[in-house]
Amino acid sequence: MRKGLTIGEFATVSHLSVRTLRRYHEAGLLEPATVDPHTSYRYYRPDQIATAQVIHRLRELDVPLAEVKALLATDDPQERAGLISGHLRRLEAELDRTRAAVGSLRRLLQPEAAALEVQLRSVPARTVAAIRDRVRREDALVWFDGAMTELDAAFPPAGRDGPPGGQYANELFTEGAGAMTVFRPVRHPSARGRIEVVELPPVELAVTVHPGSHDDIDVTYGRLGSWVVAQALGVDGPVHETYLVGPRDTADAGQWRTELGWPVFRLGGDPRPGETRS
Repeated sequence: MRKGLTIGEFATVSHLSVRTLRRYHEAGLLEPATVDPHTSYRYYRPDQIATAQVIHRLRELDVPLAEVKALLATDDPQERAGLISGHLRRLEAELDRTRAAVGSLRRLLQPEAAALEVQLRSVPARTVAAIRDRVRREDALVWFDGAMTELDAAFPPAGRDGPPGGQYANELFTEGAGAMTVFRPVRHPSARGRIEVVELPPVELAVTVHPGSHDDIDVTYGRLGSWVVAQALGVDGPVHETYLVGPRDTADAGQWRTELGWPVFRLGGDPRPGETRS
């Protein structure tokens, strides 16, 4: 009577190499059904083929060894599904980061797309409903979402007077933490909870529009910065963003339009003829 499939036969039918099967054995992922005490030959059962292929797929997805062992050890379908789902979410997040990096690199490698439509704009003082705080850069997105949700709840569409915006201190980028302000222009601003009535001072901005997803917004900022330097302008104060069309308006990132504004001043002279004011 046969003891089972030899490791060579098992490798053939499972499409896994003998080396891989030995590695799975050494890692405690797939024990042979029997090991001959005299020859040390490994033998496998036919019903272990599917298990070996599952391990191979999980390792292809970089599921950590500890999680693979936990998956194989549990008979609870819900627990198994939860472990796999958790890793799939991590993979999806990594894919999102990879896509963002690829998109940024493609834009950076397209010199013909480097030209921006930029205008210099005088923005008057405004009174807005705002939430302000000092925030760490790694917490910025979560803080932003929470603050905007609070502003949206306090001021329904009927009371709004333009798209929302934000102002972000340079230290947020240079030091990893800094002042963040998000605001909504509304007809009757009032304070409640974290919301304050804030007077935004007048400012001169170099303005351009970033189209689409925010994943590569840094590329547009870089090109705006190059334009500012080329125009002999200095930067003075926090960066401004206005969310003309954003995630709160549509889930289609291709339709998003974010206006970027850098507070600027002329280095050593008056504005040049032909500069735009609006």
